[in-house]
Amino acid sequence: MLSTQQAINFARNWINAWNSHDLNCILEYYTDDFEMTTPFMIKFMNHPTGTLKGKDTIKPYWEKALRLIPNLKFQLIEVLSSVDSISIYYQAILGKRGVEVLFLNPNGRIYKSVAHFNSI
Repeated sequence: MLSTQQAINFARNWINAWNSHDLNCILEYYTDDFEMTTPFMIKFMNHPTGTLKGKDTIKPYWEKALRLIPNLKFQLIEVLSSVDSISIYYQAILGKRGVEVLFLNPNGRIYKSVAHFNSI
């Protein structure tokens, strides 16, 4: 389990990686076979389940998202932690607020991510 300070540091670094738009830096936070679920996959990619698995599959989705939203910038609001997971509450894209639940392996890398937004 991460301490409160470790969770905050992880969240700040994760947000900074996203705000850098450096996809290789972003992908360093994730395992090769991680799974991601977000309603934006349904909305922007017309993906029926909203879930993709693996860096090779998710990377093109994120490349497209970063092209479509070149001014993407997240702002940290709050961090919540649990056993082997954290939830990052942040000001997201398109004026939305998001909560991303990140499940971490023993090495501190994300193997599953579920994103929630106040409206889609």
